[in-house]
Amino acid sequence: MAAEDRLYDDAALARFYDLDNGWTADRDFCLTLAKGCGSVLDLGCGTGALALRIAGETGASVVAVDPARAMLDLARAKPGAGAVRWVEADARRLHLGGRFELIVMTGHAFQVFLTDADRSACLACIARHLAPDGHFIFDMRNPARREWEEWHPALSRRRFDDPVLGAVDAWNDVSWDEAAEVVTYETVYEAPGGHVFRAASRIGFTDRTRLEALIRAAGLRVERWYGDWTGAECGNDSPEFIPYGRLA
Repeated sequence: MAAEDRLYDDAALARFYDLDNGWTADRDFCLTLAKGCGSVLDLGCGTGALALRIAGETGASVVAVDPARAMLDLARAKPGAGAVRWVEADARRLHLGGRFELIVMTGHAFQVFLTDADRSACLACIARHLAPDGHFIFDMRNPARREWEEWHPALSRRRFDDPVLGAVDAWNDVSWDEAAEVVTYETVYEAPGGHVFRAASRIGFTDRTRLEALIRAAGLRVERWYGDWTGAECGNDSPEFIPYGRLA
């Protein structure tokens, strides 16, 4: 949702997204939150799995936003895609002219914003699109857990089956810029016949204190901090910082 990233912008790589990630706990949590909501905004919707489930299972009016055309092309080709309004846009500059009862940002999409200025722009977007009684939720990995230390080839190797290419081997490699609090990680997909696809991505980290200050400055307030997508309370050693809140 920030600078161009071939992992999402290149159709040859985007095709692997659903196969490599599958349905995740954050989507289950947000799908439950969406029940009873009349309108939902999905920021950083990717290939649309969550937006489609919300539209199909809750009847809510759903707008799904992502800057990566290749991801949106995949979303628009899925069954039921006509029930969702798909918007190609960057959340920092999004102006839809409407407000929503629930705004979700899953898959650590918030971490594509590498600076406080960009985070603030995204939070301002949430504030201007949130209904007076609406709620927002997103996730940020806890930097104290140093999860990226597991994103090396030996620990990140996995395999999945592509319906066209066959068995695909995947792995990551990573570097950490402590001064900038930015991780650069490479994703590699190796398909039969020696076909290799690779892309480098960057994600930013910040601590909970600074994140909370940015949220307040955007005119938002956190009602509850979750520490993971099971709904556990947030502590210093929680894997996630997940703010659930509303307009201040």
